[in-house]
Amino acid sequence: MCMPLRAAALAACLAVGSALVIPLSASKPADSLQGVRLPRAGGGGHVDLGEALASSAGKTLLVLGTYPADFNMVEYMQRVRVFLPDLRAKGVTRCMMVVNGPPAACEKLASLLDLPDAVELYADPAGEAGRRFGVSRGFRPDDSSLSAFAKLFVMGIVGGPGAWATLPAVLVGYFGSPGGKRRWIEESLKQGQLAGRWPDSVLQLADEEVVANAFDDTPLVSSWGVRPFELATLRLQNLVSLQAKHWGALKPADERCLTQLGGCTVVGSGGECLYSWVDRGLCDVVDFESMLESL
Repeated sequence: MCMPLRAAALAACLAVGSALVIPLSASKPADSLQGVRLPRAGGGGHVDLGEALASSAGKTLLVLGTYPADFNMVEYMQRVRVFLPDLRAKGVTRCMMVVNGPPAACEKLASLLDLPDAVELYADPAGEAGRRFGVSRGFRPDDSSLSAFAKLFVMGIVGGPGAWATLPAVLVGYFGSPGGKRRWIEESLKQGQLAGRWPDSVLQLADEEVVANAFDDTPLVSSWGVRPFELATLRLQNLVSLQAKHWGALKPADERCLTQLGGCTVVGSGGECLYSWVDRGLCDVVDFESMLESL
C-alpha cells in the first residue's frame, strides 16, 4: 500500500474508530437555545435562537460557528456558500449562522468569502450560543493557569481532550481521500483566486469557470475524490491570505472563543431536530454531503 493510501486509511480509521456522540443539548436545540438572543450582524434587531427554531415552519439550518479568523469558521462559511442550493433542494428554507465575533468582524468575513445574503448572520462575541448548544470548549477550558494560545497549541499539535479529531481532519488535507468530495474545495479555491488570494495558480479559469485543476495531473491518485494536498492548499490560501492577513479585524473578542469549537443543526417543523453535529477538533466541521443525505 502506497504511503498516501496508508495515511488516508489511518485518517479514516481514526475518524470511524470513535463514533460521534452529540450532547443532549445538541439533540434538542430548540430547547437548549431558548432565551439566547443575538443581534443580526448587519442590523435589524435581535433574534431568540430557540424561538426561531421552535417556530420553524419548514427546515431550518443553524450553524454555531467559531471566531471569525478560525479555520472551522472559514470552512463553515465556504461550505454553506457552495451547498446552499443543495440545501434549498432538500427543503431548507432558512439558513442561520452564528459567528463568535462582533458584528463588524462577522460582516467582514462574510464579505471576504462572498457569503450569500440569504444566509442570516448573527454576532455572538462571547460564544454563548455555542456553549448552550453543547459544542466542545477545547483543551482544559477552565484552567486559568494556561493561556488560551497555549491551549490552542495543544489542540492543534496533539489534539487531545476536546479536539481528538484534529489529526485525522488535518491528515486528509495532506494525504487526500479516495472517497472524498472536492466540489466545495474547488469552488472555494476559485472564489479565493478570483478575490486575489494566494496561492492563485491552482485552477485555470476562463470566464470565471474552471477549465483545469492542477491536481488533475497528480500521479497515480488523480481520480481520488480529494487528491493529496488539495484541501491543504485551500487551507493554506485561507490561512495566509485571509486569516493571517485580516487577523486584526477577525481575531476573537473573547479569549474563551479562541479554543471553542462549533457545530450545527437542522430542525424541521416545530423545531424537531433532524440532524445535529458538534465539531471534534480543528478543521473537523460537518460533512455537508452526509448532512444532505440525512434530510
